[in-house]
Order: sequence, then C-alpha cells, then structure tokens
Amino acid sequence: MTASLKETGLGLRSLTISVAFAIVGATGAMAQDNADPSAVIRIGSLYEPQNLDNTAGAGQGINEAFNGNVYEGLFQLTDDGDVVEKLVSGFEMSEDGLTYTFTLQPDVTFHSGDRLTAADVKHSIERVTAETSQSSRKRSLANIESVEAKDDSTVVVTLKERSISLPYNLTYVWIVNDAAEDLTSGEDGTGPYRLDNWRRGSSITLSPYENYWGEKPKNGGVTFSYFKEATALNNALLTGAVDIITSVQSPDSLIQFQDNPSFVVTDGQSTTKEVLAYNDRVAPFDNVKVRKAVARAIDRERLLNSIWGDYGTLIGSFVPPTDPWYVDLTDVDAYDPESARALLAEAGYADGFTFTLDTPNYDPHPIVAQFLQNELAKVGITVNINIITANEWYTKIYQAHDFQATLQEHVNHRDIVFYGNPNFYWGYNNPQVVELIASAEASGSEAERDEKLTQANRIIAEDAASGWLYLYPQIVVSTASVSGYPVNGLNSQFFAYDIVKQAQ
Repeated sequence: MTASLKETGLGLRSLTISVAFAIVGATGAMAQDNADPSAVIRIGSLYEPQNLDNTAGAGQGINEAFNGNVYEGLFQLTDDGDVVEKLVSGFEMSEDGLTYTFTLQPDVTFHSGDRLTAADVKHSIERVTAETSQSSRKRSLANIESVEAKDDSTVVVTLKERSISLPYNLTYVWIVNDAAEDLTSGEDGTGPYRLDNWRRGSSITLSPYENYWGEKPKNGGVTFSYFKEATALNNALLTGAVDIITSVQSPDSLIQFQDNPSFVVTDGQSTTKEVLAYNDRVAPFDNVKVRKAVARAIDRERLLNSIWGDYGTLIGSFVPPTDPWYVDLTDVDAYDPESARALLAEAGYADGFTFTLDTPNYDPHPIVAQFLQNELAKVGITVNINIITANEWYTKIYQAHDFQATLQEHVNHRDIVFYGNPNFYWGYNNPQVVELIASAEASGSEAERDEKLTQANRIIAEDAASGWLYLYPQIVVSTASVSGYPVNGLNSQFFAYDIVKQAQ
C-alpha cells in the first residue's frame, strides 16, 4: 500500500520558535528584498568536525556543516521537527509493515557527476549498519534485514520486525556515491553545496553545486569558521568576521548584542542536553544508590543559572519537552544534600569517595566541572578534573570506555534509544528498558510507542542512569543583514541554503 509519513507514525510535532530581543520578520524582509545572490555567508561555530564522515566518529560539527548542505538523505528532518521526503519521490509499505519500497527522485547527480542510483542508496544504508560503523544511529537501523536495489530508481528495504520510525531513522543516513573513496577528508554527496576546501583547525568552505537537482541555494556559498573559545567567536561577530553564530554558549555575551539594531538574537528550541555521564559498568557508579546520591548533591537550578542566567531548561531525564514521550521528572532525585549523604552511607561510602571526571576542554564543560567539584565536595565526594580534547574524548570515552565519569553535550533528537543499548559508552544496562525500547519501535501505533517510551523514560530516571544537568537554550545571533537561517538546531544541523545577505 502507498504510505504517507503521517500513516507511518512520523507526524512529528512541530516545534514553536520564540523570538527574543528582536523581531526577525522585519529584518528578514529587508534582507530578502535586497538580497545579494552572490554573497558568501560566513558562519561561526565552536564545533569543527574531527573528520568529514559521519560514520567515522566525526562529531556534531560534521552534522552542522554537511547535513542537508553537502549530503542528503532519503528523508529530511526539518528545522521545525517534521520528517519530509527528500531523495525519494514516494514510497510504499507492505500490509505487514516489513517491506518498504522507495522510488528515487529522477535526475539526481553526485558532485562528481555520477548519477544517483539505487545501488548508492543500498551502499549508504549498509555503511551505517556495518560492523565497523561508528554512527550513533547504527543500532536504530539494526532492524534492517536487507536492502535491495531492485532497479536503478527503486530500493526495497526489508525489516526483521515492524519499525514505526524507519523514515525518521533514515534521515540520519547520508546518501553517498558508492564509488567514493576517502570520505573522511573528501565528499561526494547530492546536496546543494559541494566542498571547496577544509582548512583543518580553521574553516570549511562550501560552494553551490551547479547541477543540483533541487532548488538552488539563495546565496553564493558558505564558510564555516571554527573557534576554540566562545569569546573569540563573539568577537568575530562583533568585528564583522562572521555573519552568524550557530549557537551562543554563554548568556553573558548577549549583552553585547541586545538592543543593538545591528544584530538579531533568536531563542529557539533545543535538544542539546548537558550530561554528567557515569560509566555504569565500574565502581562506584555501578551502584544505583551512588548515582542517585550524586544527583541529589547537585543544585542543578543554581548550575543552570550560573551558566545560562535566565535561559535553558531543567530536565529530570534524557528526554527534552519536544519528544512525545516527555514527562516532567525534575522531582526525581531533586536537590537534597542530606539525602545524598544518607544514600552514600547505605551504599557503603559513608566517608565519600574519589573519582576522575574527564572533561572536554571547550565551553561550558570546564566551568560545569568546577561547579560539580565544589558541590560534591559538600557531601564528601572528591572530584579530580581531567581536561581532555574532543579527539581524546572520542577515543578514550566513546571508543575505549576508559573512564569513571565524563561531561558531554548530547545533541540528537529522539535519542532515548541510546539507553536501550548496553554497549553504548555509558554502559547502562536495564533489561526492562532494553525490551521497552526495542518493542516500542515495533509498535503498531504512535500511542503504543509513546506509552512504552514514557515508561522507559521513567525507569531510566529512577535508575539515575546518568546525571542530566540541564537542557541548553538554542540561541542564534546574526548581523541584521542576514536572514533565512534555522533557529532550532535539531541534531546540530544548520541548513545554509535559504540564508540570504543584504546587498551592501
């Protein structure tokens, strides 16, 4: 039968965009009316990719620069949270929900000039599900039994069990040319931009792809410039070195832009969680009472205020309010130092303990680490802070699982599934949660799926599987001369093709 996204359970709730400090509409209209189609948009970011392949541990920066810009999927997650068809012109789902037949858009070419075929789609999906893949969504697609290139324009995906989220999960699969070789330093996608240059440690430059199959970009190209510190990034915007900051990392810097007609500040919806991730495999964090004690010893409201002022949101689990299975769990293991001390005694740590907190070296993690060090000292826990680079975090924490606790921001949308994977870097393993998350995906309706994931969410919170410190705000700041940029930053994606810059 022919299936729509709504029928397959992917009618995602749209996110509401709130505008703070400036009315984007008026500025946007002015920029649109006087737009310079040859203008190169200069985007400032703190998140340089580790490499250019999202199946090789490239980090969130590659999603920001390449997702939807250089690479496209069969489906796309929009900035409003909807799933739309992209490289498919339509699809059919069998009555039992186990077979999906996708028809590809015609006349699509890769940046190398090769034509997109079903063989490329088969290759791309299998790259993500391969044993060597380091994609964070690999497990979400493990339900795929086979991928068949029926003919050049038809792809058949057969599942082991029903997967209500298959189109959504396929938004994470970038379609690459099956003839492409080293994708860690190059690319061959179908998107509106092609890679011009990657100056490691400095910038990525993209230019419009002249033979793009869809609507052409509204600008003359994009340069992502990378900064190590938020202060340097803010200064780049103030001095005109960049046009946009994709995500402001400190509310203190907003004073420079507020009430200034030269800049526009927007406050969108975020899915980025600041997480104190324990290694649940090792002592003392293999003890649920210890994890709950640590949670109760941290004044998260004061932490959020010290980092973000009036911005951001407290969360009691890994699930943000934009997910359908969200429930307010902030009262679970709420701030209570006396209770924390009692739990530590029950767990056999009446005199406290010492642990190492591996902390990424970029904002706001070092400041958060110092706050946690001070808070936990009040209940007898000594925190040794070990500052590491993003590369070290990936190899030491994500790959080798060689840590006691760490800090990390998790940006992905609908990522409760990570707690259903005992092999994920934090090692949380509750068989009931594993079963709930797995069976939720095989649900026959959204209501059934949401009920199971809500239950899993509650269990994860009661287990204090990690420490969920706060939900970031999503603050984008730009000069008043540009408009058309995304403001919600789901999964750190930053679509550049609709951005326009006012002619000077």
